Amino acid sequence: MLRAMESLDTGLMSIGRFARLTGLTVKALRHYDELGLLLPAAVDPATGYRSYSSAQMGRAEAIRLLRRLEVPLDDVAMLVATDDPAAVRRVLLDHQRRTALRSAELHAVLQGLQPLIDGKERVMGTHAEALDRETERRLAADCFNKTWTLMEKQDRTRDDDDEMLHCAHASAYHWSHVGTAANRARGEWQCSRVYAILGRAESALHHARRCLELVEASPAEMEEFDRPAAYEALARAHSLAGDAREARRYVEAGRELTAKIADEDDRRLMEADFSTIDSPVVASLREHTAASATS
Repeated sequence: MLRAMESLDTGLMSIGRFARLTGLTVKALRHYDELGLLLPAAVDPATGYRSYSSAQMGRAEAIRLLRRLEVPLDDVAMLVATDDPAAVRRVLLDHQRRTALRSAELHAVLQGLQPLIDGKERVMGTHAEALDRETERRLAADCFNKTWTLMEKQDRTRDDDDEMLHCAHASAYHWSHVGTAANRARGEWQCSRVYAILGRAESALHHARRCLELVEASPAEMEEFDRPAAYEALARAHSLAGDAREARRYVEAGRELTAKIADEDDRRLMEADFSTIDSPVVASLREHTAASATS
């Protein structure tokens, strides 16, 4: 309470409030502080708590925009520090060229995967066997990140939806060769989320169930958020399928596990994911919780 009063007196806000207002995560703000990219306006010497001012919001929003466009952090630092339009244009053009090259590489990956998916080519004996592990890991990570970018894109086109789906499957495919059990589970989770976004309940359920199977098969290899993430995928898929009872069951189980996650940022991300599941399910859960509390 004292800390809150001091923030009001000084015009500063907590890192959590600043994160909510700017759309950056608390983890990202801590990282940007360590890099010197976005320093707090003040740090409590006794507790280490970071505080920010409203004057910093413009810089924070610029960083968020650039990172959403996947601009490297070194370039972000240069862009927010310069007033030279020519320098800004040069850096952005360089990033555009790199992105175009990466897009062409991903397009080639998608073209190579489709004959395998359609059964027109066999996996054994194809050029995929010649990929070294590092290359395959890079492809898995790149496709995973590209899927996220498309998931968050506003006004996706039908072609964007197709690319998002293919990238999710491409990532899961490559992780199945070189990834850990956790990588494979998260690949299945992402496939489930993509199908949920596209409104395809049956496929969303299939990949959510597969995600949970992988989590349960190798619990020692998982992080604390992996099992609640699997429950979140199942809740979302069941909600999409119209099964509010099963959706509520997995929301309840997932939130119970989420509350036990030690890492604050991971816990908040999972809480945010559960909060976006179809509103009738969330409303039903609230009614159920309220009824239990008064009984």
